[in-house]
Amino acid sequence: MRNKFDADEEIEQKLNPHIIMRLFNWIKPYKGKMILSCVIMLLASAISLVSPYLIRMAIDEAIPNENIRLLVILSVILLLSTLVVRILLAQKLKIMTRVAQRIIVTIRKDVFTKLQSLPFNYFDSRPHGKILIRVVNYVNSLSDLLSNGIIQLISDLFTLIVIICFMVAIDPKLTLVAMAVLPVLLIVLISMKKKQHEAWKQESYKRSNLTAYLSESLNGMKVTQSFAREDVNQGIFNGLCDICKKVWIRAVNINNIIWPVVDNLSTLGVALVYMAGIKWIGESTGTGVGVTVGTLVAFAGYIWRFWQPIQNLGNFYNSMVTTGAYVERIFELLDEPEDITDKENAIELPPIRGHVNFDHVNFSYEEGHPILKDVDFDIKPGMTVAIVGPTGAGKTTIVNLLTRFYNPDNGQILIDGLDLQDLQIKSVRKQVGVMLQDSFLFSGTIMDNIRYGRLDATDEECIEAAKTVQAHEFITALPDGYNTMLTANGGGLSQGQRQIISFARVLLSDPRILILDEATSSVDTQTEKLVQIGLNKLLKNRTSFIIAHRLSTIRNADVIFYVEHGVIKERGNHQQLIDLKGEYYKMCTKVNK
Repeated sequence: MRNKFDADEEIEQKLNPHIIMRLFNWIKPYKGKMILSCVIMLLASAISLVSPYLIRMAIDEAIPNENIRLLVILSVILLLSTLVVRILLAQKLKIMTRVAQRIIVTIRKDVFTKLQSLPFNYFDSRPHGKILIRVVNYVNSLSDLLSNGIIQLISDLFTLIVIICFMVAIDPKLTLVAMAVLPVLLIVLISMKKKQHEAWKQESYKRSNLTAYLSESLNGMKVTQSFAREDVNQGIFNGLCDICKKVWIRAVNINNIIWPVVDNLSTLGVALVYMAGIKWIGESTGTGVGVTVGTLVAFAGYIWRFWQPIQNLGNFYNSMVTTGAYVERIFELLDEPEDITDKENAIELPPIRGHVNFDHVNFSYEEGHPILKDVDFDIKPGMTVAIVGPTGAGKTTIVNLLTRFYNPDNGQILIDGLDLQDLQIKSVRKQVGVMLQDSFLFSGTIMDNIRYGRLDATDEECIEAAKTVQAHEFITALPDGYNTMLTANGGGLSQGQRQIISFARVLLSDPRILILDEATSSVDTQTEKLVQIGLNKLLKNRTSFIIAHRLSTIRNADVIFYVEHGVIKERGNHQQLIDLKGEYYKMCTKVNK
């Protein structure tokens, strides 16, 4: 069965200099530590290159001349140099690991900050697992590059140059012999690089699809079990797992082809040096100096060191191409347009009375498909407004515009005479409380969830809010009462209980404008009657917008709007609309039947 998770996430695998330069903006604050690590790495590389030269002196001078003192000195220097290199590398690793993790933390914070400012349609149009991968997997892929890759690149280039200088200084002719297999090595690396890169790219695609499907399955587990779809989902998951396994094995097999070839060619290079060196031992070379056993041993040491940086540079390039693509996806997220932002010189909304005015407002989610058409009303402070109508009429859109989750296409929305688009968004939402039909509780205690919108509230205030919405009784009946730990979205509680706790959370924030979007849809009739008692107290002297289908919730509203096809077709109180015998009357008649 093919599903949406079979599709690969298109990541263009090319090295984009602009993206890499933006990445360096995150590195700039740590440039001092980066330079220090670079100096340490270069120093360690330089010291490590001395050892083959010391071995040559021991073989050619100390041992033949039975110079024990020189041999001891060379041995001590070799031992000390090895210890110093280890210490320097450990210090470099310590510094760069800390720097890399700090950069990773900064990137994660920037990405999460961006996610919280993106409009709803961004999350509605993407599987959440794909978003999660950008925050976790793609950011994690930068860790090794930042902690080792960049410094290693500089070190490898430096090492390569110094090794060639050492080899030429010892014997130019043997240097040419040692480099004879280099073209073959480069041809192999270049020919295999594309296949290797493509294999790991496919592995990252499939892993991304698997993570996205797993995330969606966990979120929808109750639905899965409700429809007895476990076997089907298991089949999809098994298929994705099998694909991940196959592409991973293929990538590993390609790696296992490359590195034996590299090792064999490197060994061949050493063999050629020994063959030429043995032939030239005691003879005159191009420098006029005979090749010695010490020279051969030193060359063998340098040859291994010569090819290692070349291999590392190839690996770094592949890493940069893949990681660069991931970074591009991270920047793509960071560059997502924020449709709802504070305009320049936006002012903070002062304490309000709750006067709301929609002045000929039009709105559409997609151009050419209007949702609201010329919505116009004026609500005085303290009034309760009920909005009713068929599904898709635009009821929730009206209150979404009031909370500035979206901006109107044209017209004005004013609170106490101030245009919403002239106000700071956070200051508006602090004074407008929203209770959605789809209530969501966060991991933590019940007390934490009630206090979510007002962190300075006391326990007593939280409990009083719970009592108002009739939540206190069932909360205290739980084993740990208000300290009962909840999993994500309130696992262990009924939908009605979760909604009532969410209700208490909104009430505690004490908003001047209250929006209830089907706020009592998940509670039973008896509980709704109890909640209504608390609502009557809460709605007093507070501007409120209520979207509901139950007549018990809306019949006492000061004004009722009947909305259909984005137009307010009828308005008035309950009795006035009943007497009108229009659409509202028909709706009430159907409900009573």
